[in-house]
Amino acid sequence: MKRIIILFIVLFSSNLYSQMPNTLSKSDKIYGLSKFWQEVNYNFVYLYKIDRKKWDDDYKRLITEVQKTKNDYEYYRLLQRFCATLKDGHTNIYFPREIREKIVTNNFGAYRIFLTNVEGKAIVTRINLSKKEEIPIGTEIIKVNQLKTTEYIKKYVKPYISSSTKYVLEDWSVMRLFRAPIGTSFEVEMKLPDGTIKKLKLTHTETTEKEVYPEIKDEKLLEFKWLKHKIAYISLNSFSNDEIDSLFVKILPKLYKAKKVIIDLRKNGGGSTYVGFEILQYLVNDSVLYGSKQKSRLHIPAFKAWGKWTEVTDTINDSWAKQEFLSFRDNYFFQFENQPDTIKIKAKRIVVPTAILIGHHTASAAEDFLIFLHNQKHIVKIGEPTFGSTGQPLLFDLPNGGSARVCTKKDTYPDGKEFVGYGIQPDIKVSNTFQDYLKNKDAVLQRAIDFLNKKK
Repeated sequence: MKRIIILFIVLFSSNLYSQMPNTLSKSDKIYGLSKFWQEVNYNFVYLYKIDRKKWDDDYKRLITEVQKTKNDYEYYRLLQRFCATLKDGHTNIYFPREIREKIVTNNFGAYRIFLTNVEGKAIVTRINLSKKEEIPIGTEIIKVNQLKTTEYIKKYVKPYISSSTKYVLEDWSVMRLFRAPIGTSFEVEMKLPDGTIKKLKLTHTETTEKEVYPEIKDEKLLEFKWLKHKIAYISLNSFSNDEIDSLFVKILPKLYKAKKVIIDLRKNGGGSTYVGFEILQYLVNDSVLYGSKQKSRLHIPAFKAWGKWTEVTDTINDSWAKQEFLSFRDNYFFQFENQPDTIKIKAKRIVVPTAILIGHHTASAAEDFLIFLHNQKHIVKIGEPTFGSTGQPLLFDLPNGGSARVCTKKDTYPDGKEFVGYGIQPDIKVSNTFQDYLKNKDAVLQRAIDFLNKKK
């Protein structure tokens, strides 16, 4: 029986591989691996945090392994695993488009299943409409391919995800639990909310049913609504499009009437820091604001060469020797001058009790937004720690349409306190629980409303 199962797996895998492009030569594969390794060594701002010997040993081992990959998909998966060891959310390997188009996450023909990490469990939080009774919201995935879900994730999902924070790694591992090529099958065991155990074989294929439950609403750049007691709610969902700045200006006449304000950044994955700055100017009385403190690696080859013979004792009261010593160890940085940003708007400000909702998806430029507003006495952050990753990535191409990016800039609070790898912490921590999902309740928003209603 075992021999038959093994034969089936081999044939099934071969069928999946036949769908994937197989265009890369051995030279291409070695070059792509080496290109990424080289750019990390030269530009990665957090190189000092990694085990350099292990990093180089992994590279040497992969020189042989990448040549044995059966197709371009398997090759890029190896690169993603290599990249994930750097544990940085702004350092990534991306599939070529031809491969991305063959990767599926939620579609299984008759089923569309969306998962969320809720209290450490893989919970169904959205399903195609026709299956909402069969697989109710709140159903837990307890086994995948005969393994406990946590074991399956640890072995087949987590090692391929680049993340700066453990909690985002947990979230993405659940969300991407079933991400795989079209045709991939999963033996799944589920626990329904009433305790019933249900088993399904799910195979990635096209799902024609578009309707889902709960309904997915069209996400706008900016959403505005009034809550009770003249609380204005504004959701700023992205800083990647400067149109949001003009949309914000349009609602200013309404905002000036607000007694209190809630700003929701939980869906904001970033974009441009300057786009967010145009908005936050209206939320403070200050004339200047300090953003993140920034630094990047500085590499002068001669200093690195001299540093080979520089001892740590030579660096005492000698800045030249210190630069030599650190350059040889790839640990010399250029510190950007942290000049304050001047607020130039002449318009009326909105300085009232304000709650900013934050969460694990609040990232990059949205985190920069929060840094600017740090220590504003009328502003409180409510929710979960933020994504915990920002910086300036260096983008470059990899063979046959793939690409990569490497983080080149380290950002901290103005006083040097780190938030990359930790997240910006809420002043009031609130998470949506399993019961909240079952009741379709937004506990974070409700906590903000309750908090503001107590403010005079």
